[in-house]
Amino acid sequence: MNVFCVRLGLSVPLIQAPMAGVSTPALAVAVSEAGALGSFAAATLTQPAALAQQLAALAAATDRPINVNLFCHAPSPADPAHDAQWLTYLTPFFTSLHSTPPPQLQEVYPSFRANEALLDVLVQARPQVISFHFGLPTTAQLTALRTTGAVLLACVTTLAEAQAAEAAGVDMLVAQGVEAGGHRGTFDPTVEPNIATLDLTRQLVPQTRLPVIAAGGLMDGADLAAALRAGAVAGQLGTAFAACPESAASPAYRAALLHQPPLPTALTTVISGRPARGLVNRFMQEVDQPGRPPVATYSRAYLAGKALVAAAQQAGEPGFAVQWAGTGVGRARALPAAELVRTLAAELQQALA
Repeated sequence: MNVFCVRLGLSVPLIQAPMAGVSTPALAVAVSEAGALGSFAAATLTQPAALAQQLAALAAATDRPINVNLFCHAPSPADPAHDAQWLTYLTPFFTSLHSTPPPQLQEVYPSFRANEALLDVLVQARPQVISFHFGLPTTAQLTALRTTGAVLLACVTTLAEAQAAEAAGVDMLVAQGVEAGGHRGTFDPTVEPNIATLDLTRQLVPQTRLPVIAAGGLMDGADLAAALRAGAVAGQLGTAFAACPESAASPAYRAALLHQPPLPTALTTVISGRPARGLVNRFMQEVDQPGRPPVATYSRAYLAGKALVAAAQQAGEPGFAVQWAGTGVGRARALPAAELVRTLAAELQQALA
């Protein structure tokens, strides 16, 4: 049994990715109860009372470990001129959908780095696993979080990020490759590492003292086995769990995930202000054109992106729906989460044999 499973008492070296907006507490509990590590995306909860309530509900639902995921990006300062330029560019798209853009932009998902009230909730709740995305907490926050005894995970996409996370004192690294769906954990959104998952894993394993968890494009037990052979102690799967009945994916999103032949995916910044991989749609194809102005910063741009998606839904235009997915989407399976964990475990054993 590897260090990851031993430390957390797991039977399967597997994390269900947090997937803000798609994962649910029910999904996390089902995965953890099945012997893997479920994840709860706390980034959408900016009010301490709401986070405390959710963590209490999770603790009441299972005594198994659950990973609480936090966004740790640099806060986005107000930039009215930049925001206005982006909103002006988007106005014709809103007009075509019989709508208008928001009058101004603001952060949709404030950074944990700037929310000490959420830190107090986590210190009080003492979750067994806490993970960081888009960067690292402040030094003072990390010191406080270590007092909880939680296993601290940092998502990294380059060797430099891994070295920074190791120096900060986290316990394990989540090495996320370019195949991953949704927003990768890149510290600097202006830099695209463009490194494949297994290549990144093989690069980090010999150059860090920390256990490495592979993430991005992994969909089945054979993928998990390949990650372990590359030196990882576990794999993190997101798109594989998005089609589970416990997820919050809409019926149209589920149908797109399961579509055969598989629908293509692409990276884009125009939806949120950060590179993210999803199923190709009109938003990507028509908005992300050569000569467009610089996208507003994350997560200010996301306010406009969400408004444009809502306008499209109101107008009955499905082509703007945001459906995050990794490159392995063609192998998604609509299985209950616990059954999927058992299936992955059996496939892993077969592949390793």
